[in-house]
Amino acid sequence: MAVAQMMNSRMSLILDNGIDEILGKQLFKIKSFNNVKIAATADQLYSIANILKNKEGREYNEET
Repeated sequence: MAVAQMMNSRMSLILDNGIDEILGKQLFKIKSFNNVKIAATADQLYSIANILKNKEGREYNEET
């Protein structure tokens, strides 16, 4: 019988970092957080993401 056990986890936020003035392309900034609690629910992670987004003063890309 196979047993799977999650050992660690990571949450990554992809933040809007404006537009490149020369190329006109969207710029993104990625913030990663290691050792996210495995028991955290999707709602809890979403709440933390919103708090961090507001602290950074940027919008995050919900499509990715």
